[in-house]
Amino acid sequence: MVRASQNTLDRMAQHTNGMAHIESEFERHIPCSNCGSSDGNSLYSDGHTYCFVCQTRTSGNEETTHNHAMSTNVQIQGSAQRLQKRGITEQTCQKYKVFRDGELLRFYYFTSDGILQGAKVKTKQKDFYYEGTTTDTLFGQHLFPSSGKRIIVYEGELDCCSGWEAMSGWPHVSLPHGAASAKKDIQKQIPLFQGYEEIVLFFDGDEAGRKAAEDAASVLPPGKVKIARCESYKDASDALQANDSEAIRRAIWDAKPYQPDGIVDAKSLLKEVTTPQKESDHDYPYEGLNKKLRGIRYGSLVTFTSGTGQGKSTITREIATHLLNKGERVGFLDLEASNRQTALGLMSTAVGKPLHIGEHSEEELKEHFSNTISNWNLFMFDGFGSYDPDVVYNRIEYLASGLECRLIFLDHLSILLSGLEGDERRMLDITMTRLRSLVERTGITLFLVSHLRRSSNDRKSHEEGGRVSLSQLRGSHSISQISDAVIGLERNQQSENNSNETVLRVLKNRYSGEVGVASTLSYDLSKCRFSENDFTQSGGVETSDF
Repeated sequence: MVRASQNTLDRMAQHTNGMAHIESEFERHIPCSNCGSSDGNSLYSDGHTYCFVCQTRTSGNEETTHNHAMSTNVQIQGSAQRLQKRGITEQTCQKYKVFRDGELLRFYYFTSDGILQGAKVKTKQKDFYYEGTTTDTLFGQHLFPSSGKRIIVYEGELDCCSGWEAMSGWPHVSLPHGAASAKKDIQKQIPLFQGYEEIVLFFDGDEAGRKAAEDAASVLPPGKVKIARCESYKDASDALQANDSEAIRRAIWDAKPYQPDGIVDAKSLLKEVTTPQKESDHDYPYEGLNKKLRGIRYGSLVTFTSGTGQGKSTITREIATHLLNKGERVGFLDLEASNRQTALGLMSTAVGKPLHIGEHSEEELKEHFSNTISNWNLFMFDGFGSYDPDVVYNRIEYLASGLECRLIFLDHLSILLSGLEGDERRMLDITMTRLRSLVERTGITLFLVSHLRRSSNDRKSHEEGGRVSLSQLRGSHSISQISDAVIGLERNQQSENNSNETVLRVLKNRYSGEVGVASTLSYDLSKCRFSENDFTQSGGVETSDF
């Protein structure tokens, strides 16, 4: 948010005074030819436009353009006064910091902990510009707790204040950039909305408002969202101006649950069913896995499992590095390592050098960081030592919905449950069901690491190359039942000749049903990378139980 210089405001006042007799209403968002923004420009009914991005204003005949010079500091100006026409009291203006300053109306924005950041300024001609520093918070967000029963979200600040006038007691907030940016603004506040039991979206009743409500609801936690409609009025502000606060209350109480899914007539699926789709969205860095699993698909839960020290984490880091180098947005939650260890592990795989082993100079590490992580769209979970499952679920959802990461790695399942009390099987069932729900709801691919039970006395141990089976997955059958694919790793750590050789065995493949040995990999510690060995289409290298 930025502030106009005094000379600019004077020029603006001179121009707008000449147009004071013209009443104009906002019509729609359009591209800006001055700055290139796709939707930051606003078109009004008298033909004039105003861009919220570059602060350029044009008259109806496009003869005049005003570019407002901006500063970075903001101070409280004006005072809280009753907005007579709007029906908003001085007390509400004081609460929300809506201050009149001459012919300007200022809506002040704060960080979530109450630090003043900037102000949106509205002129008599319904133009807007910004003062101060941008913030991702919603208007009024700092006034309310981060959790509760219900929160109501509006398109604009005056609608928000109108809602408070009609139904104080519940949190009322509004979008900082209107309907056009509703989805993005809501995504940035996913952690806030996760704390509320019910989220009411009370947007304008026009087409843009209805579409914005649908877009915003699609990224919010399912089952929590309701859509409020004020059928007799355009929005909450119009209802309050008509002295009909009951219409606002009724719209909130009668808000309908958002239901994105429904029953459809199968005959309507012709286009969806007959439109060709590619077999996979991404490939694995191992040809054998690609031939068995037919690549990586969104909306899948893929589990890697093995005994202790078999290379599960190394495999997932190599797959993550492979995807990051292609420019994909990746979330990585390594619950048994610090972010430093995880970052160095990923960097080591990318540059082919064990940066996590031995001592390396600051200059060398900075160079490798610049060539890897600085160029990646990588987001990590800063929660080493804290494994509250609810926190982890919420962070995965935020990675998917808020940061648009469609490829997420969770290492590993056992440590996620280590702090819980109760029956382990039941906890695993609940956890796998919740993870599956996350995958279905967000459309991500979730790569999960899980441990195996110890082999019985009459079987070769996993650490000595014992063959992996689905029945050996630790704790619960839900891991194998809910996963779309399960890949087992087999390696004889004690072998004198082949201790660095790992067999990749596909134990489950929901997509095509093809299972068995996919490939054998050889690990080179000096390069921190696997290389794929030759394998045969008929089955590759087999390991034996005896």
